[in-house]
Amino acid sequence: MLCFSMLVAGSFSLGSLAANEIAPGALNAVRFALAALVIGIAVVFRGGVDRTALYAPWRYLALGGIFGTYFVLMFEGLKTAPPISAAAVFTLIPIMAAGFGWILLRQVLTRRMAIALSIGAVGALWVIFRADVTALLAFEIGRGELIFFIGCGFHAFYTPLVRKLNRGEPALVFTFGVLLAGCLLITIYSWGDLRATDWIALPPIVWITIIYVALCASAMTFVLMQFATMRLPSAKVMAYTYLTPSWVILWEIALGNSVPTAWVLGGIGLTIAALLMLLRDEAR
Repeated sequence: MLCFSMLVAGSFSLGSLAANEIAPGALNAVRFALAALVIGIAVVFRGGVDRTALYAPWRYLALGGIFGTYFVLMFEGLKTAPPISAAAVFTLIPIMAAGFGWILLRQVLTRRMAIALSIGAVGALWVIFRADVTALLAFEIGRGELIFFIGCGFHAFYTPLVRKLNRGEPALVFTFGVLLAGCLLITIYSWGDLRATDWIALPPIVWITIIYVALCASAMTFVLMQFATMRLPSAKVMAYTYLTPSWVILWEIALGNSVPTAWVLGGIGLTIAALLMLLRDEAR
């Protein structure tokens, strides 16, 4: 999950540069296709797909549709939301995942986990509202952040649903099924955008983003999350997302963008404190 948070962070910084250059549906249809191709090749080399993995294919359609919706809304939100602010919205997923984890799996939060998730949520809100108390009290949230927040709800629902619907399939095989189904559904949804896009005229940053999110922020992170989800409670799996804003800051510095103010960094500090509390609980 440490690797997961680092890889996901790159999609925020790169995604914000490409979001206004291509329709979100078209971008994600291609990225899901590339990711499915890479994972499919890995599955073939690992022995192929066992017949039992083909039972109840509706599971892959459900999970692929949910995760595909998250990614489309993410890039729609990144059209206007700054990368660090979007990453802060992303850190609200653990507290939502905890709720879905109780509904679907009856996973109960410990007192320490509840406190940690609350601290992380406060830190995230502080960053989202850019340390502006007036904006926080008025709850003036940007359109991009609001769109992405809705997408994060789908992501939070996906996490415990993987554990509920998995029937013992290997992580690679299950991931391949989800990616393939997601590619099919997004392609159908964005068929008009796919045909209307002038692929040859796209700027290089779009192709860089597509390749990165397909290989690093899709194929690799799908497998990493699948592995972790089968071994940790949903809330703890997503708790590592609290590191995402910190990784995004490093990405933004590397790309030559501005560094947030000290007040905003204080909010990010709260999200890191929440992660440390959750890790301590895991050790106990």
